[in-house]
Amino acid sequence: MAFTPRPEHAGGPPSLNLAGHSPSSAKVLGKARLMAVRARARAEGLTVVQCHGCFDIVHPGHIRHLRHAKSHADILLVTITGDVEMKKGTGRPLIPEELRAENLAALDFVDWVYVEQRPTAAELLAEVQPDVYVKGREYELNNDPRFKAERSAVESHGGRVVFSSGDVIFSSTALIAALEQSTDPYHARLAQLLDKPQLEGAKLTSLIASFRGKRVTVVAEPTIDTYVLCDRPEVAGESPVMTLRPIERRTYDGAGAILCRHLAAMGASPVLVTALPPSEETTALRQRLLLDGVQMRTVNVDWTIPEKQRFLVGAQKVMKLDLVEPLTLDATQQDELIELAAQTASEHGGHDAAIIADFGLGLFSPGVTGRLCKRLRQHTGVLSGDVSGRRNNLRHMSRMDLLCPSEPELRESLRLFDEGLPTATWSLLEQTGSRAAIVSMGAEGLIGFERLPETDADASTPAGAFRSRVSGEHVPALCGHAVDPLGCGDALLATATLVLCCGGSLLAASFLGAVAAAAQAQRLGNTVVSASDLRHGVARIHASHLTYAHPETIVGRTSRSPVAARA
Repeated sequence: MAFTPRPEHAGGPPSLNLAGHSPSSAKVLGKARLMAVRARARAEGLTVVQCHGCFDIVHPGHIRHLRHAKSHADILLVTITGDVEMKKGTGRPLIPEELRAENLAALDFVDWVYVEQRPTAAELLAEVQPDVYVKGREYELNNDPRFKAERSAVESHGGRVVFSSGDVIFSSTALIAALEQSTDPYHARLAQLLDKPQLEGAKLTSLIASFRGKRVTVVAEPTIDTYVLCDRPEVAGESPVMTLRPIERRTYDGAGAILCRHLAAMGASPVLVTALPPSEETTALRQRLLLDGVQMRTVNVDWTIPEKQRFLVGAQKVMKLDLVEPLTLDATQQDELIELAAQTASEHGGHDAAIIADFGLGLFSPGVTGRLCKRLRQHTGVLSGDVSGRRNNLRHMSRMDLLCPSEPELRESLRLFDEGLPTATWSLLEQTGSRAAIVSMGAEGLIGFERLPETDADASTPAGAFRSRVSGEHVPALCGHAVDPLGCGDALLATATLVLCCGGSLLAASFLGAVAAAAQAQRLGNTVVSASDLRHGVARIHASHLTYAHPETIVGRTSRSPVAARA
């Protein structure tokens, strides 16, 4: 039966913060204030009913539950579990405790609200000693020891435990899961991935730790990437042509050099094998890399380290200038490069991994690529490769454990523009005799493809049906806004290679590669991605969930970043 207040208590004394006579914020009490108003209520003969829960999302079931509770006493006290003790799954609570308390205080039939920082309400019930404690109908047959302790605390001082009607039942956890699934396919796919045992946070962190000390041979050309930051462009007076006025220059090591610096920052011991002239510029590059833990071994050639200049206004690139003199190795230099790479990879009983990265500057011909693959295969545990640009030697990378092209590079290399991506990738793996490929798709993320054993494909496919030859796992782009996509593919290749040589799965390699690419994409310029960046990225993604944010921090995401694309 609903309580009808006595005339002298109609509306309740202000000191008790009863609903309707105080702003909602005044209903949220500290511990001392709660105990004081509870004592006064008892002295004035007013009864108190208490409800306890998380109340992360206040839904119709909660409203009915609280209205039912208020019918049992004069004053309704709602206590909520603090953020620290919320153990309802990753990312909970969605709403911080202060706002959860304010939500409940805004209900006119709620009189007092208190945030309980202890794991259960048992101790608080013993202190407040409510006349009635209301729990949901699901607790009526519940043997949870925590509820038993709460019931004992209430009944030990003469209070009663009452179960609500349960006529309408909602699950906050189920509602939140449904909301995440329906609001954004990106979050739905990410949630599916994070449920996989291979992508547990602890396992990924352990994988990253195992990168340390891995020996990696890298065969690639280095470049210099120069960013020219310019003032606002104008139109020239003599003709309608854009005028740029440089105000700052930033220089980065690129291509094979940044690939090795990524590996070193992740804990590995890389050696860069390349062709460079005996010049001051080469000496300076060697010293820079050595400071980062990268050794460099070179074949002497008459060449200049290529420089690629990008002109920016703000963070927007408006022009690219390639100061590139194509490199041509004669037969003797080709032999020397291959022997130097094989010798490097065979040191210490063989290196853990080798990477062949063709940046399209002339170091690799089809013949050199094929011979390198054959020689390095003998001395390394994991052999991976990547290419850059349309004129590449992707089809000549044979017997690789991993290939990491972008979708345009893959299709251009095979001249397959209309086939589905799985079909095109299978063609690449079949032609090269390679095991797996991670194909980046710019803003759509990446897909890790792995060849299916013939027997598995045959056994799982009905007679006469199309037989799938590859399995693929899509990883969405993990960066909400790309500042600069330059170098994302290099970060991906370095990370994925280390994962595989540490015994990780292709899915783990794809996921951590996407984490590395996202870290790179959020920075201007070709900067280093470290093991710490990977750990922070994993922690951020595992903690991602729908949550409250102040309006001024909300940024609309109209498109996903091309975290796995090259500039």
